[in-house]
Amino acid sequence: MPERFQVVQSTPEMAARLAEIQRACFPDLAEDELMREEHYLSHQNVFPEGQHAVLDLETGLVAGSSSDLRMDIDFDHFQHRYMDAVDSNYLTNHNPAGEWLYGADIAVHPDYRGYGLSTLLYNARHDLIRRLGLKGHVAGAMPKGYHQHRDLLIEEYVQKVMAGELRDPVLSVQLKRGYQVHGIIPDYLEDPSCGNYGVFIVWKNPERMA
Repeated sequence: MPERFQVVQSTPEMAARLAEIQRACFPDLAEDELMREEHYLSHQNVFPEGQHAVLDLETGLVAGSSSDLRMDIDFDHFQHRYMDAVDSNYLTNHNPAGEWLYGADIAVHPDYRGYGLSTLLYNARHDLIRRLGLKGHVAGAMPKGYHQHRDLLIEEYVQKVMAGELRDPVLSVQLKRGYQVHGIIPDYLEDPSCGNYGVFIVWKNPERMA
């Protein structure tokens, strides 16, 4: 990884920049589902350990970030809406005793793509999980390439991505990082690029038995 980048815990002074990065990364996401400055301030208040930012040490700019909260997961009833899981983006439903880390958001500013910054953020998340002794990480992945294959059912599309027959800009990357697909969530959020679908993915902490 380039030495010019460093993962740190995000701070209130970064909140406005984090909101800029969110808007730049998710141009198709519904306006009321975008994270704003007030949301990032709430994240830092309710669960500061779970909020990461990547700093460009040459410029002092924040280049990317991730937001997480702790919760318990019922894998037999995993269907949910994104805004319910993150309490309307405020993360105030964070459970300090939750056994799983839930990925609310990860974003790298378009100007900084190609530097491997998402890998830095995922490593920070997994390090946090190990440090806290959690069972693992879950998230609703956005299959952002699905809009180019709407002739397929979402189930067919995800199967082809899993088999390596198609590449999805989000899901394919997460699968390479050791995540597994647990199921598909209709009406997860409002974003035409993924047909409003989410793909529920799971990374299990290898240091802890499930």
